[in-house]
Amino acid sequence: MYTIHGALGSPYSMKMRALMRYRRITHVWKHGGHAQQLAAEKARAPVIPVIEYPDGSFDNDSTPVLYDLEERHKGRGVVPPDPAQAFIAHLLEDFADEWLTKAMFGYRWLEEVDQIQMSRWLSFDAMKGGGLEQSQGMAEHFRGRQVGRMAMVGCSRENFPLIEASTRAVLGALEEHVVNEHYLFGSRPSLAELGIYGQLSQLGVDPTAQAMMRADYPYAFRWLLHIDDMSGIEDEWDSPDQPFKPVVGKLLEQVGSVYVPFLLANAAAIEAGEETFRIEVMDKPYSQGTFKYQIKCLRELRHRYDKLDAEARAKVDPILAKNGCLEFLQ
Repeated sequence: MYTIHGALGSPYSMKMRALMRYRRITHVWKHGGHAQQLAAEKARAPVIPVIEYPDGSFDNDSTPVLYDLEERHKGRGVVPPDPAQAFIAHLLEDFADEWLTKAMFGYRWLEEVDQIQMSRWLSFDAMKGGGLEQSQGMAEHFRGRQVGRMAMVGCSRENFPLIEASTRAVLGALEEHVVNEHYLFGSRPSLAELGIYGQLSQLGVDPTAQAMMRADYPYAFRWLLHIDDMSGIEDEWDSPDQPFKPVVGKLLEQVGSVYVPFLLANAAAIEAGEETFRIEVMDKPYSQGTFKYQIKCLRELRHRYDKLDAEARAKVDPILAKNGCLEFLQ
């Protein structure tokens, strides 16, 4: 049995819980507390979720854990068997993990109403008692720490117009799609839906973002609850010769117009020894400090593309090229 040491306020925790629920992998969910602190100390970095394996080992990088579970547990996998579909699903999951997370962070910590409610709720979640006075005292400390990190992760007020415009484009694509069918590569979920769900699960809770979703994207909002527990889904992947669904192209449009320039500018700045970078996309400016982890993401995407055979490339290249996602992979 696996243990997910996570939190309701952690997008990657919710992603991994939804994964294990869908795959029917026996697990327990441990939210906060001393056990979570001990688990975090044993993982590669002290961040959640920490996945405790049956053999007593620990890991907390959600994407490598997802792929590891694909190898350990056969059946009900979330990586499509078709290499072309699998690559696009990975690209969309990476986009969600590394770009959409900025929407989660920005909506949560930019406005006072969100700062107050979410710092109090997250402290309540972590403490599970101890009295309101102590909980709210911890909340103020946590709030100050998170707000202080905003510029570092690129979630400044100056950057937020781009983050919000991109997020609304994603939500708009989902809103149009989910009223017809729930999934991107068949009638069962892939890692792409799980990555997107992880980040949007938080927008569905935080006050400002939830109000926005309820008003403008009500079916995408409701879709989140379906993705949270898909243990009853029994359906199939699309056939390899079936064209990609329109929603996939619309999501890739955001990858090409926003995420690709973000990755390339970050990589160029690191190579030049610079500490910050700046881009302007969707007619909006964006700047932040460099992050080495995104270099790893870029290399992994290129590596996965390089491994595709000619048949798979013939399928993915047209949709990647159309949406500005091809050149950075070659």
